[in-house]
Amino acid sequence: MPVVDAWMQHPTLRHPNHEMFESLRRWTGGGLLEARLPVEATVAALAAADVETGLSAAWYGPQGPLISNDEAAGFVAESEGRLRGVAGADLTKPVQAVRELRRAVEELGFVALRIVPWLWQLPPTDRLYYPLYASCVDLGIPFCTQVGHTGPLRPSETGRPIPYVDQVALDFPELTIVCGHIGCPRTTEMIAVADKHANVYIDTSAHTARRYPREPADHLRGRGRRKVLFGSNHPMITPGQALEHLGELGLDEEAAELFLSGSARRMFSL
Repeated sequence: MPVVDAWMQHPTLRHPNHEMFESLRRWTGGGLLEARLPVEATVAALAAADVETGLSAAWYGPQGPLISNDEAAGFVAESEGRLRGVAGADLTKPVQAVRELRRAVEELGFVALRIVPWLWQLPPTDRLYYPLYASCVDLGIPFCTQVGHTGPLRPSETGRPIPYVDQVALDFPELTIVCGHIGCPRTTEMIAVADKHANVYIDTSAHTARRYPREPADHLRGRGRRKVLFGSNHPMITPGQALEHLGELGLDEEAAELFLSGSARRMFSL
C-alpha cells in the first residue's frame, strides 16, 4: 500500500548537528553528520518503505534557518518527484514571513507551513503566529506543528494541545492543523482536541509503530481513523523503521489506507 510521509526532512549539515539534537543522537546512537547527505539517500530510504511522497520541511528558528525554503526546494527538485516542500518562516518578521510563505506556495509549489514552537519558545497562541494562520487559510494549505514533550534540549511547555492548539482552532476554524509527534505524554489532550475540532489532525512522527501509546493506537483503529496521518521524522527515524511493526496495530484495510496515504493526499492536495 503506498505511503505519504507527513513529517520528514532532508537535512543540511546545520540541522542534525545542532547542539539541541544531542539528546536524539544519544538515544539513537548516531554521531554528527560529517558530510552532506545526498538527496538520493533520502529518496532510497523512502522508496524502501513504499513512501511515494515525503513532505520535506524547512526549519526556521531564532538564529536563522537550519534548512531554508530555497534549500528545501532544491532537495525537492533533485528528488525526481518523491519529495514535496513544506515551508518554514521567521516568526519575528511577520510581514516578511507572510510574503515568504506566499512565495514558497505560489512559486516553489510548497504544500504546507510547519512551525516548531519549541524552537522559538513561543506557544502557538502567540500573536506572531496569527498572520501566518490567516495566510494558510487564504492559500488553502495546512499548518503543521509539534505537540507533546520536546525530545531535543529545549523546554516542552509550548507542546500543550490544551490550551494552545485548542485556542488556535477556535480562533481559526477554517485552518487545517496537523499536530506532529502524537502528543506524548499529553495524548489524551491531543485526541480530545482532534475530536473537538473538524480540522485538527494528528501525525505519528517520531514514533515507531510498536511505540504508539495505547490510546492513540485505539483511536486510529476506531473513530480517529480519518484524523491520524503517518509521519516518520526521517532522518532521525526512517520510514522503514517507523513502519516495521505496522501489522501489530491490527488496522483494517480502510483504516490502513487512510492512515498511510488517503488522509494526507486529501489534506495536502497531493
